[in-house]
Amino acid sequence: MRLFGIRGATGAENTKESVIQNVGQMFSQLAEENNLKSEDIVSIQFTITADLNQMNPAAALRRGNPPIDVSRVPLFCSQEPQIEGSPEKMIRVLITTYLEDDAKVVPVYINGGEKLRPDFAKN
Repeated sequence: MRLFGIRGATGAENTKESVIQNVGQMFSQLAEENNLKSEDIVSIQFTITADLNQMNPAAALRRGNPPIDVSRVPLFCSQEPQIEGSPEKMIRVLITTYLEDDAKVVPVYINGGEKLRPDFAKN
């Protein structure tokens, strides 16, 4: 096994419900697409744009219904730098995890996150 970084992003509205729903959807897809196991995850780091201030995405993941247990996984959140022209209402994630050496990492960009990495958007 070796260490991998898996990226993702999702848009959300500035409500607790929207952040919980969109973080949950993004994480569920990341977990499924990459066959994640909680015991192999080193940490999960989120960034959030300044216009989303109703719910921390790390707390949203814990409060949602994640497909794998993240109760013992270190979670962290910070504010995304405010860069002119950057998309608003965006949550980004970096999952650091061990996977099989030959694993093909599948990033997930949904609900507006596709504009960050159109090369990874699914049609």
